[in-house]
Amino acid sequence: MSSENLQLLKPLKIGSLELKNRVIMAPLTRMRALENDVPNPLAEIYYAQRASAGLIISEATQVGPLGKGYPATPGIYSSEQTAGWAKIVQAVHAKSGKIFAQLWHVGRTSHSSFHQNEGLPIAPSALKPEGKTFTQSWSMVPYETPRAMTTGDIETVIEQFYQAAINAKQAGFDGVEIHNANGYLLDQFLQSSTNHRTDEYGGSKENRTRLIQQILDRVKTVFEPSRIGVRLSPFGTFGDISDEDPVGLFTHVIEVLNTYQLGYLHVIEPRSTSAGANDKVVTEAPCTSDQFRNVYKGIFISAGGYDRQSGETALQNNLADAIAYGRLFISNPDLVERFAQNSALNPYHRETFYGGTEIGYTDYPSLNR
Repeated sequence: MSSENLQLLKPLKIGSLELKNRVIMAPLTRMRALENDVPNPLAEIYYAQRASAGLIISEATQVGPLGKGYPATPGIYSSEQTAGWAKIVQAVHAKSGKIFAQLWHVGRTSHSSFHQNEGLPIAPSALKPEGKTFTQSWSMVPYETPRAMTTGDIETVIEQFYQAAINAKQAGFDGVEIHNANGYLLDQFLQSSTNHRTDEYGGSKENRTRLIQQILDRVKTVFEPSRIGVRLSPFGTFGDISDEDPVGLFTHVIEVLNTYQLGYLHVIEPRSTSAGANDKVVTEAPCTSDQFRNVYKGIFISAGGYDRQSGETALQNNLADAIAYGRLFISNPDLVERFAQNSALNPYHRETFYGGTEIGYTDYPSLNR
């Protein structure tokens, strides 16, 4: 298909924000932050290289010490971290790019080595996930049994998301995305396998949706709703998570989100592995976009294993308004230009995804380099 007819290259308006195309850079954990979870100055180059995306969604950024679940991930809860992000945002804006900060709390998938003063990870219920997780020293160990959160803990987390939004605005971000996916804390409150609470945050779908609503109620006092996005993974299993009625649950969640008139809903397709060492596309997996696209009344971004053709087909079939790309953006800083020219893509090197310096981070060539 010629580039002038490519839906991926058509502009898109999110509230008052004009996106130059519908190719979104997905949030990508790269684990290269410095001491005290300060963003690496290399990230200024990394994100600026990819500023031709219609919108960049930053790597997941923890809103507090207990929100951290991997070594060398950046935070956005201290003045030093916020100053580091401000330089990154300035670099993206200098290239006429747009960037949202993804706000994150991992909940029970953390490890106490990341926050020795605060102790065990926190979660809606004291339920240990199956499998292993990282420690601060990059070793892999079995998950710990988290501490069930008190209502005071919940109030603290709400305040942390609110303060993180304030910091994101101070850093100059164009908006924020609330990470409510991938088996992390907010997802743990939603899903029945991880939420066994009997108070106002557990039991019914309405109760399990309460936390994301309370966070949005606070964050929308910082950013107007059209500058806020939410990410969901209705059929995801990462973090040993599941729900007894995922279609019913996430239909309810999305109907609640409709009332906020957000900038967008960002939904992950389960068909491609997000954490494994292979890139197999699971063709029999349910189609999240097909299931929930018509439930959401605003801008719908779909992510998960897309290439140029499948992303274009999804847009042509009205399964999404924009497509988020992850791994292809890692290895192709000029992914939009390559789509426009239908040129070959750089292969990505999985062994350099997490940790390290510029190798596999800022050294992938563009068409003109």
